[in-house]
Amino acid sequence: MNKPPLLAAAASAALFALSACQKGPPEMVNTYDPQAQALQNAAPVTAPPPMISANKTYRCADNSLYYVDFYTNNTATIRTTQSGATTQLTQTGGTGPYTGGGQSVSGNESHVTINGKSCHT
Repeated sequence: MNKPPLLAAAASAALFALSACQKGPPEMVNTYDPQAQALQNAAPVTAPPPMISANKTYRCADNSLYYVDFYTNNTATIRTTQSGATTQLTQTGGTGPYTGGGQSVSGNESHVTINGKSCHT
């Protein structure tokens, strides 16, 4: 059986069928946008919320656990249980300890001092 002429004929037929397609601009059916005016009057987009830069679990010398989330805007949150209430901590000027709500966290990512207790990951 001689397949190459059959494949050439099929390819030619497909190209011929596609050559009939119009290449003009797309047809505009409806240009009405119900939110166009609202979008023009909308306030500019603000900065997105801060991202979590590190999420650490620390065990302290007294065997207590703390869960600390560090954010990109020099803030952190601390919890004493994994799904417990969070306390917002802030860092003054981007340096020094994170403090707030009677809590404090200072140190590097692997060894920190939480409320005066030495803790590690």
